[in-house]
Amino acid sequence: MNMIDPIVNELEHEAGTTRRLLQRLPPDRLGWQPHVKSMTLGRLATHIAEIPGWVSSILEKDEVDMSGGHTPQTGKSPAEIQAVFDKSVAQATDMMKRQTPERLMAVWRLKKDGKVLLEMPRIGVIRAVLMNHLIHHRGQLSVYLRLLDVPIPSIYGPSADQPM
Repeated sequence: MNMIDPIVNELEHEAGTTRRLLQRLPPDRLGWQPHVKSMTLGRLATHIAEIPGWVSSILEKDEVDMSGGHTPQTGKSPAEIQAVFDKSVAQATDMMKRQTPERLMAVWRLKKDGKVLLEMPRIGVIRAVLMNHLIHHRGQLSVYLRLLDVPIPSIYGPSADQPM
């Protein structure tokens, strides 16, 4: 067993749960936001869909500097957002499976304007930052959907709409 296998398995498991939420996106509400300071439903869902794709930057680069301008994308439809997510998960899974233990344990850095914000082994970044970030925003998505009266699927246990 490779040291990354448990994380690959976790990503695959969490992806199934995330996919069930993305499948419930109401196409006519992608522009909705619960508060003026919040992302729109479409932007949040697209952000979630893109997160697994960050694995490539973590595994292919030694550091990333967030100083450069990034223009956030928003999917035009639930189907487009789901396709981005499926591609992102497949690429992340494939890349992680091809890594050596040495590469996974090598230090990776996140910087902004040259200042180091985060420094840890790649495997730690994938598990502690990428996975937690995905799960955090998925929780937000479940609240957005609840506020729109969209039935919430079972996530880690039964929901008010779907007993286990």
